[in-house]
Amino acid sequence: MELRDIEIFLTLAEELHFGRTAQKLHVTQARVSQSIKKQERRLGAPLFERTSRMVRLTPVGQRLRDDLRQAYDLIQSGLAGAAAEAQGAHGTLRIGVMGALGNELRPLIEKFTADHPACTVETAEFHFSDPFSALRSEHVDMQLMWLPVHEDDLTTGPVVLTEGRVLAVPETSELAVRQTVSVEDLAGRTVLNPGADAPDYWVEAMLPAVTPSGQPIPRGPRTRTFHEVLALIAAGQLVSPLNAHVTRYYTYPGVVYLPIHDAPPTEWALVWRTDRETPLVRSFAELGHNRGPQPIKPTSQE
Repeated sequence: MELRDIEIFLTLAEELHFGRTAQKLHVTQARVSQSIKKQERRLGAPLFERTSRMVRLTPVGQRLRDDLRQAYDLIQSGLAGAAAEAQGAHGTLRIGVMGALGNELRPLIEKFTADHPACTVETAEFHFSDPFSALRSEHVDMQLMWLPVHEDDLTTGPVVLTEGRVLAVPETSELAVRQTVSVEDLAGRTVLNPGADAPDYWVEAMLPAVTPSGQPIPRGPRTRTFHEVLALIAAGQLVSPLNAHVTRYYTYPGVVYLPIHDAPPTEWALVWRTDRETPLVRSFAELGHNRGPQPIKPTSQE
């Protein structure tokens, strides 16, 4: 089936009117009829039921429409992307970040804009309590997210940043005098509850429900932003594992940060909607892949 015949079939399947289909595609009505009849002969089954009053898809036509629509959209997207890349990447790329990580991504952004002078990059903050809404609503084109990300509609790209983890505790806690702590020290200590908008598996990567030995780690107050977390820690209501870059950017009265010596490293990867993989997204992801993961220093003195 040629691409033009696919376009005719899909348009007729949407319009259910030979005249409107011909008008929309700027062809004759006879061309539409010929194309459909040719495909019906080829398949050996009618694709449409036709009467003087209506046109509707047969079950075979419905199946073909569903199968061809996704393939046709991918072809059109690929052609549009290739045309854009042939003209050179241009426009604005919007990247979602959590808090200060926009600054950690700055070297990659500066390299990208130097390599693509017709492009600009904007960053927008999103919160851990609602990790995917900005991406799915197209408020941003891609996001920097801790791994793992297992979402059917999202593509996980290269890891661009890595870092260790710390435990934030109230300065009145008996843990505050330690040099380091273990994940086991979370046993029985209340950690934050990010709410229902963040997938359990994604939250678990940072806030496990149990320690390695199986001791429960209770969830406490609902929190939506990082500053709410710090305020609750200072008030003695919870403790929280955090990524170590917070020690560079956030000094908060009453909060002490302790390295977690046996916590797994955090990997930050670029993530985007699979059906919105634009030339700009691909170019930025390729640069991140070529540059490789960069370690984040935990304190400004290091």
